[in-house]
Amino acid sequence: MNKTYKVQWTSNAKEDLLNIVEYMKENSPSIAKEIYQKIKTKANSSNFFPLRGRVVPELQKEGITMYRELIASPWRIMYKVDSDTIYIMAVFDSRQNVEELLLQKLIRSSILTKKSSQ
Repeated sequence: MNKTYKVQWTSNAKEDLLNIVEYMKENSPSIAKEIYQKIKTKANSSNFFPLRGRVVPELQKEGITMYRELIASPWRIMYKVDSDTIYIMAVFDSRQNVEELLLQKLIRSSILTKKSSQ
């Protein structure tokens, strides 16, 4: 019997998904809804076989192997597995520069953390 994992979306990943849907909704609300369902369904499918996703190649070349991804073309769903939970970390367009995108998210996260601790 396969272990079932909980899927937990981080606030960062929720924001990513919301931004994608909002952007797509400008052109077509029905397509935006389809995209939302496509990404959510693909992300939730990870709870059965979380290691089936590939290690994020751009991070792997830097020696970081804890993050995996699923593809819901053209979007990449980045996640990490922790005992019984899968954390959806980010959702981004595969045409984006991943290194730059992750750096921006790290900087934004550290600024928010610094503000909240003041």
